[in-house]
Amino acid sequence: MTMSNTGGRRRPPTIHDVAREAGVSRGTVSRVLNGGHYVSPAAQEAVNAAIRKTGYVVNRHARSLITGRSDSVGFLLTEPQEKFFEDPNFNVLLRGCTQALAAHDIPLLLMLAGTEDERRRITRYITAGHVDGVLLVSSHSGNPVAEELSGAGVPLVACGKPIGLGSKVSYVAADDREGARDMTRHLLSLGRRRIGTVTGPLDTPGGIERLAGYKEVLAESGIDVDDDLIVSGDYSRLSGERGAERLLAQVPDLDAVFVASDLMARGVLTTLERAGRRVPEDVAVGGFDDSPAALASSPELTTMRQPFDRISAEMVRVLLAQIGGEDTAAVILPTELVKREST
Repeated sequence: MTMSNTGGRRRPPTIHDVAREAGVSRGTVSRVLNGGHYVSPAAQEAVNAAIRKTGYVVNRHARSLITGRSDSVGFLLTEPQEKFFEDPNFNVLLRGCTQALAAHDIPLLLMLAGTEDERRRITRYITAGHVDGVLLVSSHSGNPVAEELSGAGVPLVACGKPIGLGSKVSYVAADDREGARDMTRHLLSLGRRRIGTVTGPLDTPGGIERLAGYKEVLAESGIDVDDDLIVSGDYSRLSGERGAERLLAQVPDLDAVFVASDLMARGVLTTLERAGRRVPEDVAVGGFDDSPAALASSPELTTMRQPFDRISAEMVRVLLAQIGGEDTAAVILPTELVKREST
């Protein structure tokens, strides 16, 4: 910190202090702060060392007036607020994106928009330029947010392929269909033949793709796809409980369940225990995500691991590239079968 002329009070270091400490011009410091273009490695290191020594902190408001950018990114969850606290996947993604952006000294703003009014307000806020781009999580078909933001020219990366938008929107996704295929093949390999499924919401890409993978493997194995073996859920634990109740009522000889999320699978386990069905002896259960819910269940869940750390890092990488002027991009990452006690 530098002494001021008013009673010895310390004032925050300025860009001039950094330039003086580094032995470079103010313009060189400014170029380093704005991406390091046209700056030699030696000068960049000198400036970074001076920043550390002086304790200089970028005045984001002043810089935004010059660059026209907010130097912040939005994490937009288009789900009811209670789901953010119930579903551990959202917190895992939020933490990963926050850490990835921290490496670029960019703060992340959490935005929850679970109702139509909230979505309208958030869309107005974003399109007014208060954030430089958006990481969109949980996009349902019929939800206009992705299309509106994309149409307004807002850099946007979705977690999962937005339904009906083709190449208009960048996205990063786990390979939901192949993951579901792997889990269904695993259950078949155990000798199970009456395999039910509790799907995710069928207006989301994950719900659609995981159901498709399940159906494909059964058909390839010569097993008729019985509609009684398919019930829908909404990724909540309660929907897993109710889904399992319907499956047991419709298919009393059920011997396995592929559940489209770990949180729903915990609900399935609760219902099976209540019904006196042993897991895995009577009914094998496989989940999807490898979230904290998989290890918190009893027995611990066999599941498909989504690479959440990579998904977060790729979402941030693609978004920053798009903010920098690059075209939209799609990234699909593989899942991994994790075998535990429930199968």
